[in-house]
Amino acid sequence: MGTSLQEKIASLPPERQARIKAETAHLQATYMTLKELRRAHDMTQVHLAKQLGKSQVTVAQMEKRTDLLLSTLRHYVEALGGRLDLVVQFPDRAPIIIEQLSDEIESDK
Repeated sequence: MGTSLQEKIASLPPERQARIKAETAHLQATYMTLKELRRAHDMTQVHLAKQLGKSQVTVAQMEKRTDLLLSTLRHYVEALGGRLDLVVQFPDRAPIIIEQLSDEIESDK
């Protein structure tokens, strides 16, 4: 009989278990954030997909991802009627809002 995921995790050092637990919580929070944002606007995945010109499956995948392009996230938020602002925070300074968030800037390397 094989080893379950829970058994495998339990056999790891406590520090590794803590990192796995923290990353799991982060992934769950990220997934819920996009999903809850959409639900807060009383929008289904199908309706949002139509707004984005994508399939419902694509929207479901976006909501599960934890690493989106800024342009993808911006389109998602705009399809809900919002605006995405990128705020940079440093400990010794006031927050800085990056105002020009465009596809051209993202691809500029």
